Amino acid sequence: MRLIYTSIVLILVLLLSACGSSEIDDFSYTDHRGDSVSLEDLKGAPWLATFVFTNCETVCPPMTFNLSGIQEELEAEGVEDYKIVAFSVDPSIDTPETMQEYLDQYSVPDESKWHLLTGYTQPEISEFAKDNFNSFVRDDPESDQVIHGTAFYLVDQEGVVVNNYDGFDNVPVEEIKNDLRDLIEEQ
Repeated sequence: MRLIYTSIVLILVLLLSACGSSEIDDFSYTDHRGDSVSLEDLKGAPWLATFVFTNCETVCPPMTFNLSGIQEELEAEGVEDYKIVAFSVDPSIDTPETMQEYLDQYSVPDESKWHLLTGYTQPEISEFAKDNFNSFVRDDPESDQVIHGTAFYLVDQEGVVVNNYDGFDNVPVEEIKNDLRDLIEEQ
C-alpha cells in the first residue's frame, strides 16, 4: 500500500512541477537568523528557491549540498548579486535555531545570501508551494517525514518564477549558473 501511495504522490509532484512560471505572492516569514524576510526584501536580485526540512532522511541533505556547491561555483566566478531561499515544509519542528544548526552542517561559502524560512503552518506552506511554485507538500502518514518536490526554482528580480531544475539528481549546474548570470546581466 505504501508503494502505491508513494507512486501517486510522486506522479502528482511531477505533474505539478511541470506547470509554467508564476509570480510569487507577497509573504513575510522568519529566516534562520530570526530576521523577517519578505518578497519585497528579495526583490532587486534573482534568487534560487527550494523546499526542505531539517529532519529529512532522504532528499533534503543532498539538495542542500547541491545548493552549496552551486554557490561555490558562483562565488568562484565572481557572481554576487543573488540569494538562496529554502522554505521549510515542516515549520512546527524547524525553528530559526534548528534551521541555523542544519545549515551549519554544510560548507556554505557565503551564508549572508541564504534565507532558510519558517514562521507559518504546514497547511500554509503547502498552499504557498502549490500556488506559487506548482509544487507539492504533504505529510507522510506513515512517518515523521514530509513528501515534497525536489526542484530548484529560479526567481527573477521582480519575484517571478522563470525556470525550475532538478535539485536532487543530475542537477544542471551550468544551466542554473548561466540562467542566473543572464538575469543579473539584464539588470
